Amino acid sequence: MSEEKVILLIEDNPSDAALTKRALEKKKNHDKIVVAEDGEIALNYLFGIAGNHKQIPAKLPTVIFLDLKLPKISGIEVLQRIRSDPRTKRIPVVVLTSSLEDIDLIASYDLGANSYVRKPVDYAGFADTIASIGMYWLTLNESPPK
Repeated sequence: MSEEKVILLIEDNPSDAALTKRALEKKKNHDKIVVAEDGEIALNYLFGIAGNHKQIPAKLPTVIFLDLKLPKISGIEVLQRIRSDPRTKRIPVVVLTSSLEDIDLIASYDLGANSYVRKPVDYAGFADTIASIGMYWLTLNESPPK
């Protein structure tokens, strides 16, 4: 039996989240998409922080799609936290952003992003890009052993 493939999509824009989910669901190369609307929700999901209790999800994501411009906790801070924890440091993180700032690109790679993709502005380009990214990280890429 193959391992369950979970995508964590960290995206605060409901339209971008819906388009991303739709593009990924067409390829059917995953089992579940978890959407976190801000950095705090994403970290709570990954590290199980609820009050003073820690409850890590039963299945950590196979890949994380991370927007940078997030409310509460920025994408850069989320990436830093992911890379600083031994349980999550090897999960592939694809920064998926509309940012044109070189500082964001440099910071993302400095903190260990596996890929940095600027969101295309047209729907067809966006859908094709997401489908290609999903195909690569969920089908072609060889993940490290757990």
